[in-house]
Amino acid sequence: MTAETTCTIISPMTFTTIFFDLDDTLYSASLGLWEAIRIRMNDYMRKLFDLPDEALTAMRQHYFMTYGTTLRGLQMNHQVDTEEFLRYVHDLPLNDYLKPDPQLRSLLLSLPQKRYIFTNSDVNHARRVMNVLGVSDCFEGIIDIHSIEFYSKPNIEAYQHALRIAGESEPGRCVYLDDSERNLLPATRLGIYTVLVGEAQDEEASCLHIPSILDLPQAMPGLWNHRQKAEAI
Repeated sequence: MTAETTCTIISPMTFTTIFFDLDDTLYSASLGLWEAIRIRMNDYMRKLFDLPDEALTAMRQHYFMTYGTTLRGLQMNHQVDTEEFLRYVHDLPLNDYLKPDPQLRSLLLSLPQKRYIFTNSDVNHARRVMNVLGVSDCFEGIIDIHSIEFYSKPNIEAYQHALRIAGESEPGRCVYLDDSERNLLPATRLGIYTVLVGEAQDEEASCLHIPSILDLPQAMPGLWNHRQKAEAI
């Protein structure tokens, strides 16, 4: 099934829910927060395993590619304390990387669809990031790693959980934005309209590509159509 086949839009007004990835999607990857989280993952693993840095990085990448997240690999193979891991890797001074984004806030609040954060991180990290960005009240909810029962994107069960939580039985009524082509491809195949935020490599991974989340109004103006029509009545 190709992205072209699954990305046909009958009408923009059919979209009722938008899922947003968190890290490197709501804010630019160039800010360095996610790289700092990766370093914290290595630091945590260094406390568990007597391995050189190169081996730790290789292990983390292997678990990420095999299980969807490093945490899932550590759970499956080493029975780590999940909450301890999440607290440690996210224990960063977010104000050193992020700042309030009034443009993002205005964009999110202008969307007439239901909006959810959909992340492989935990709800505590999501709330901290949203608070610093100034968008904590812009979403109906946060679908985090606990909500999806640690399946994590790109496992198909993660998207099925997200649809269920959002009360959506039709994937084609949903839009999903993420910076990861790996995470977008299963959603595209499921019938969700997918938007890659950031650099693009695989043209078939998503339905649409935008450099920044702030480019969404120009790229998909139809998302606002039924609000404009309602205001005109």
